[in-house]
Amino acid sequence: TIQNYFRLYSKLAGMTGTAETEAQEFHDIYALNVMAIPTNKPCRRKDFNDVFFKTRREKYNAAIAEIEAAYKRGQPVLVGTASVEASELLSRMLRRTKIPHNVLNAKNHAQEAEIVAQAGQAGAVTISTNMAGRGTDIKLGDGVEELGGLLVIGTQRYESSRVDRQLQGRCARQGDKGESIFIISLEDELLRLYADMSFLAKQIRLKYREGCPFSHPLFERIIKRAQKKVEGENFSIRKRMLQFDDVSNKQREAIYSIRSEIIDE
Repeated sequence: TIQNYFRLYSKLAGMTGTAETEAQEFHDIYALNVMAIPTNKPCRRKDFNDVFFKTRREKYNAAIAEIEAAYKRGQPVLVGTASVEASELLSRMLRRTKIPHNVLNAKNHAQEAEIVAQAGQAGAVTISTNMAGRGTDIKLGDGVEELGGLLVIGTQRYESSRVDRQLQGRCARQGDKGESIFIISLEDELLRLYADMSFLAKQIRLKYREGCPFSHPLFERIIKRAQKKVEGENFSIRKRMLQFDDVSNKQREAIYSIRSEIIDE
């Protein structure tokens, strides 16, 4: 496994903007501690509350309305999607509203860095799948700072809160201004498969009006709980696989030490 490959190094270190949430895993697997380093300049990002809709259709319509409003203001928008299918659906919807945009997914990875680098220019609209092109810096164009900086729109909460944070972290870098918002539907996979929605379903039925977003203080807690559940499951799968591999690894070490002995002699 990749974990045992990394353990072959006598020294291990790494750096990422989202390691804090995975500190336990780094400690358990690699015996590494995570240290949070303060930002170079104060973060000026504005994170808006999540907006909830009942269906996916309403969610995408709301996302298009949000993009359209920002485009008219001249504010650049970066839209995060979880699949190629979702990015192409949004692209088709934007073509109908005649909004020029770039789509960044596995189908056009060759221009990835170039497309992401231009995402901060005034009036730019970029749709990206799983936040490709993370290594590229997004510089804000002239006058964008006054409009609130780059607006990041997440079209769902991801299974891992790390990916949410990576998406939000694409704006407001190095003290720039930026805004982020997540537009969510109850049909999203995370909520459908992992969240306990029984109490809220009743509240929604009472207050639901098509096309209108709704909120409840419990929503964000339910999402965090669902993400923790998925992250916990994924971690236990990786940990169990490593435990199996440790047995093979001991045999591997024994065979390779014999092999090295033969070669040296």
